[in-house]
Amino acid sequence: MAKPASALLIVDMFSKFDFPQAEALEASAIAAAKAIAQLRKHFQDSGRPVIYANDNFADWQLDFKELVQVCLGCEGTPAAIARLLAPSPGDYFVLKPKHSAFLATPLSILLAKLGCNQLVIAGMAAESCITATCYDSNAREYETIVVPEAVAGMGSKKVRALRLLEDASTATMVSLKTILARRL
Repeated sequence: MAKPASALLIVDMFSKFDFPQAEALEASAIAAAKAIAQLRKHFQDSGRPVIYANDNFADWQLDFKELVQVCLGCEGTPAAIARLLAPSPGDYFVLKPKHSAFLATPLSILLAKLGCNQLVIAGMAAESCITATCYDSNAREYETIVVPEAVAGMGSKKVRALRLLEDASTATMVSLKTILARRL
């Protein structure tokens, strides 16, 4: 069997943190961003694709690069995460209108063009956009991997969401240490 062609999918890490319960998510988001930065470097160093999927803050006139600039112009958590995870030349991005990175986006086409059949998914939040994206990834028959340290979530809700994904065989949980030790 051929080795899976992996891509790193970073979901919704660019945010103004201006939503209900944002303050309760900030510490988890910063910790996840630090882990994602390590994953991103590993994928980039291995020549594997890094893809950002982000909502558009309900501003349908902003593109992805403008979203990053908005976050860099904020104070606190939005700017800290944007500095850690600002895309590099050669990274890919899709804007998503709803929870799943697949719904009404060109992500499936991009993955086909890149020859990817395995997705390593990171981002926020475990109990919404990560879960929706994992279910859609699995439905499209991608080998779906989640790195728990690279996922932000709301405490016990994060734990339950990740457990549900694993128990349903929707995604495999693989530690950051294990992914970083793998040759991609």
